[in-house]
Amino acid sequence: MSDGIEALRHRIDSTADLQSVVRTMKALSASNIGQYERAVHALEEYNRTVELGLMACLRQADVPLLVTEPQASANVATGVIVFGTDQGLVGQFNDLLADYVTHSLSALPGDKQVWVVGERMRDRLEDSTLPLVDLLHVPNSLNAVTTLVGQLVVAVETARERGKISGLCLYHNRPGEISGHYEPVNQRLLPLDAAWQQQLRAQPWLTNKLPETLGSSLQTLAALIREYLFVSLFRACAESLASENASRLATMQRAEKNIGEMLEGLTHSYHQLRQEGIDAELFDVLAGFGCTLQNTPLKS
Repeated sequence: MSDGIEALRHRIDSTADLQSVVRTMKALSASNIGQYERAVHALEEYNRTVELGLMACLRQADVPLLVTEPQASANVATGVIVFGTDQGLVGQFNDLLADYVTHSLSALPGDKQVWVVGERMRDRLEDSTLPLVDLLHVPNSLNAVTTLVGQLVVAVETARERGKISGLCLYHNRPGEISGHYEPVNQRLLPLDAAWQQQLRAQPWLTNKLPETLGSSLQTLAALIREYLFVSLFRACAESLASENASRLATMQRAEKNIGEMLEGLTHSYHQLRQEGIDAELFDVLAGFGCTLQNTPLKS
């Protein structure tokens, strides 16, 4: 009986420790969601500034409408960036995005070169026919996001300058409207969409003083496109991290509920087993006391 009680006590202590770990992970995920969502919101104004710069450049007479469709070539591929996770406890986060990526790219003609962010996403895409160019690790802070995005921009520009890719597509999970939900999305970053360029050209300027670019308009445009890539990749990475933490938070909430129910059941079993042990001990005492009374001779 005592061995069973001690084993049950040990299980209760282990379950309580696991519950404490889950609560800590919940708090950490909730905190991370807030900082990444704030980062996405803060990018809106900077993104607007970049768009205004592009609008000013595209309004110049010496800047033609940029090429919007890649030239067909057997040696030129489409670049693809996929944001996944390095860690687990995120449910179907990587599986859903991997299925979305493979299905979407199967309809895209030509070869592809894929940069994968996250070891677990790499594992999901390895079984496909997509050629994986490089693996990058998921950042664990906003400062690390800046470093990662800088590496991606350099890698993309180098591949374009060497003629290895003619376009760039981006895939990641974005937080949904319902808390804990997310959805896979994609965006074609390069070449710039023709309708988007025409829309920028047609927008009225904010004041009656029309903007002008200093120096070469094409060089300024190239610098702004670089900033456009940086902002787009940073926002995608932040949205992916917010989605990852939201998924982990939902997983931890379900785990906490299950652990609570398990702990309640174990505690009930422990008290029941302990009470049975106490009852057995009382029964033995009473039985022994009864035998003592029977064996005690009566005094005259």
